[in-house]
Amino acid sequence: MTWLITGGAGYIGSHVVKAMTEGGEHVVVVDDLSTGNPARVPEGIVLEQGTVLDRAFLDRVLREHQIKGIVHLAGKKQVGESVEKPLFYYHENVTGLQIILDAAAAAGVKSFLFSSSASVYGMPDVDLVTEDTECLPLSPYGETKLVGEWMARAVGQAHGLSTACLRYFNVAGAATPELADTGVFNLVPMVFERLDAGESPRIFGDDYPTPDGTCIRDYIHVADIADAHLAAARALVAAGEAGETATLTLNIGRGEGVSVREMVDLINEVTGHTVEPLVTPRRPGDPARVVASAERIESELGWKAQHDVRSMITSAWEGWGANRAARAAV
Repeated sequence: MTWLITGGAGYIGSHVVKAMTEGGEHVVVVDDLSTGNPARVPEGIVLEQGTVLDRAFLDRVLREHQIKGIVHLAGKKQVGESVEKPLFYYHENVTGLQIILDAAAAAGVKSFLFSSSASVYGMPDVDLVTEDTECLPLSPYGETKLVGEWMARAVGQAHGLSTACLRYFNVAGAATPELADTGVFNLVPMVFERLDAGESPRIFGDDYPTPDGTCIRDYIHVADIADAHLAAARALVAAGEAGETATLTLNIGRGEGVSVREMVDLINEVTGHTVEPLVTPRRPGDPARVVASAERIESELGWKAQHDVRSMITSAWEGWGANRAARAAV
């Protein structure tokens, strides 16, 4: 069968393409290239340039490539931007999902993986966040992910699609330097950018109720996230072959918390810097601790993260260096 991977020229999407093709799956990529890079798509993999908001385009792609499974990663993902442009995020993420789900149902697609996020949980007051923890998103971005989960599950039940909603925690690292994250929206690249500029990395608040006063997060290597997609895709196909309709909602994390200060210290160590971080006021809405329970995905899919935090930072730094010239040219 052939899988369609939307957003497959992006940071996470290109890693999913890599994992699935190396796992023997046949894939086609759809990307509007608004943030994706066609150089990330391996030679020999079809790249259809277009948007999931274009129903006629999707109908053609699904028909011509005889798509039976979809991994939907395309969408907007900046929390701060979503607060400033909520309607834009609802249009891109919710309307886009509505259109691709409608096209999928009409085309007889049997498996649908939705790229969700730990942002659906908001500010959970628990040591470990399970898939049953109440979802109270704090941003329009998080709301679009939660609504997206509802939509995927409802359409799956109505039309016989097996679905998986995968909630990523804090993504970092790179499988290869050319697939590294080129955006500066997450902690690791934000620290890299400050170090390159000879400036102190920033820590937003050191007065949280945590051992060192800084926020604690669950960091997960992007290659592990990609492998989780492959495992989920195979589980959905297996359910279909057994005459069943699967409905999965799974955290993708390591189940281990690392504080922001610990991350900055380790980044200094890995990169050979000795720059003391600058503590600034808290950012509104930052919870003190968000760490995944990864028990369900291990029990249901047999998946477990393989990479530690040091390997995330090391691989991300290699990718940062490899893409330094490209960033300077922008």
